[in-house]
Amino acid sequence: MLERTDAAAPTSSVDLRKVGAHPDHWYPLAWSREVKVERPFAASFAGEPIVLVRPKSGAVFALEDRCAHRQVPLSKGVVNGDSVRCCYHGWSYDASGRCVDVPYLGKGKLPNGVKAYPCHEVDGLIFVWPGSKPPVAPPKAIGAAGDKSYKTRLFGKIVACHYTFMHENLMDMNHQFLHRRTTGKVFPRYLDRRLGDDWMEVDYAFMRPDQKPPLGEAVIVGSLRGESKSSQDLMTIRTSYPHQSLKFWIADGSPALDVWLGYTPVDKAQRQNRTFIVLSVRRPKISKLLDVVWPVLAWFTNRVFAEDCSIVEMEQVAHDDQGADWNQEVFPPIQDLRKLLAENGDLECY
Repeated sequence: MLERTDAAAPTSSVDLRKVGAHPDHWYPLAWSREVKVERPFAASFAGEPIVLVRPKSGAVFALEDRCAHRQVPLSKGVVNGDSVRCCYHGWSYDASGRCVDVPYLGKGKLPNGVKAYPCHEVDGLIFVWPGSKPPVAPPKAIGAAGDKSYKTRLFGKIVACHYTFMHENLMDMNHQFLHRRTTGKVFPRYLDRRLGDDWMEVDYAFMRPDQKPPLGEAVIVGSLRGESKSSQDLMTIRTSYPHQSLKFWIADGSPALDVWLGYTPVDKAQRQNRTFIVLSVRRPKISKLLDVVWPVLAWFTNRVFAEDCSIVEMEQVAHDDQGADWNQEVFPPIQDLRKLLAENGDLECY
């Protein structure tokens, strides 16, 4: 391992990459489209296996993905009515996790059941509360996904990095050099930041003095439809622990782009997170124009996301190779963000 001098010592006594995502929050575990009727879906939170079940009637529910009998995954079983039946001996569990049937036992001899998780579905996402505290009210809306004046796409993937790298990557717009082949020359300018106990937001301006934005970005900021005449784009990025949002503003004070992002740790070590992105673009006066250019916008946002995924995965590899967080952070908003993530995260997860 490379020796370090005192001058290059980590800037904090807390290794942020070893701070777990705090379980006492609502986390997305799957897209609604993934959880089919009567087909159990295997998911996880920080290595904790969870099965999502959509019965023929009634809401989706979430259970520990282990049968109480032999601990095999319930996600390998079948759904009968409003319960899920283990594939091994046929033990069945309802939405509360109670064991409701063991085929070879009488009803009076049923064993204990499995853990059930509070579950909520909204705007194409299925959320679970994996913590031990009573859940707070679930989210009523995700960004602008439910607003008919916007067109929305849902995308994401499993990214091989700690979730805190994702927060830092989005919040720090000084990394536009990374996207130079996709977005061209962009000059971000930090404007302001606001902080609370479990949230913070940062404002940026973006300048393009000598060139037009690429087509995908032009669609987003509204320049194709004549709704934004300024060469300066305004953006607000917010972390409301444990999620993030991004808004591009236009002249009338409404966002041309409204993005919500959720990062759910997958493995016990939390070196992988499943990123969920809900991206909504305000419809122009000629709504069909957005439909026509939508494939271009999808290509553009996929490419930007791929570049970000690649770089944060490199950061994770560097952390693991060095055995600690050696980042020398100099940007005040990211220093504030790191403090917020450490204070709100789970320091006892490892």
